[in-house]
Amino acid sequence: MQTDNGRTLAACAKQLCRIGDAYHLPPAFRAGGIKHTLNCFITLLRQAMYPDIYATSDTAAGDEEAVCACLAGAREKLTELCRAAMDAQTTQVQIEETVSAFFDRLPGAAQLLREDVAAAYDGDPAAKSEREIMCAYPSFEALTLFRPAHILYELGVPLIPRMMTEYAHRITGIDIHPGATIGRRFFIDHGTGVVIGETCVIGDNVKLYQGVTLGAKSFATDEKGLPVKGIKRHPNIGNNVVIYAGATILGGNTTVGDGAVIGGNVWLTHSVPPGVTVTCTGARPKKDGRCAAPAPKQHDDEKV
Repeated sequence: MQTDNGRTLAACAKQLCRIGDAYHLPPAFRAGGIKHTLNCFITLLRQAMYPDIYATSDTAAGDEEAVCACLAGAREKLTELCRAAMDAQTTQVQIEETVSAFFDRLPGAAQLLREDVAAAYDGDPAAKSEREIMCAYPSFEALTLFRPAHILYELGVPLIPRMMTEYAHRITGIDIHPGATIGRRFFIDHGTGVVIGETCVIGDNVKLYQGVTLGAKSFATDEKGLPVKGIKRHPNIGNNVVIYAGATILGGNTTVGDGAVIGGNVWLTHSVPPGVTVTCTGARPKKDGRCAAPAPKQHDDEKV
């Protein structure tokens, strides 16, 4: 005979199961837990790319045999993830082709990450070494997941890329959608609170500070009033741009030109020409390659 507590729990379980019916995951998701499989994949991938930082054994950079073993484990986990996430009509051959394409492109991502580290060292006077950046900086932590996730996104793998960048978001406070396009030598200083949207395009040699949002201004809606997916919503950032803390740049039609500087806490929903400095008090062109400060305000007795 059930006690009152037992009947309460049974009733609660029945309701939870009824509500959860709409969210049943395929068996491949549940086997061992997809998040656990993802964590294993991330660990093995990072151990292969940066054994001196992430490996838990005596594996060292340049140990090709050990790195190959990590890659083999990562490939196995990625195959499981793709099998779980991709459409049921996707064949095993197609999954294997996707996984192979990812590993073919991984060295390119590693090269971009190497350039990102160099940009961080060059751009931060507080950085004492590139080793410090790789071991301590949240920008590197986030980009080591974004760069591989972006490859999977471009290969059409659903869900997994977003889970990877949200893993980075959780531990760094940096939220980069895997669909964003980011050029060479990218650096986020400090990092906390940075948001980069799915359709954002960022050029080379770009530096962001904490709290920057590269987001959507508004959403086009369908006949049901729901946001239309798959359209350009986020800004374009040119080459050699610096965006200071707390700036918000919105809109798919918004372009920040090459060499522009966006000051702290600026709210920007229109395009900016190349070489312009934008502050909360207005916009001025650069002079001799330097950011021109806003003209000082005149008091009434100073006016000519």
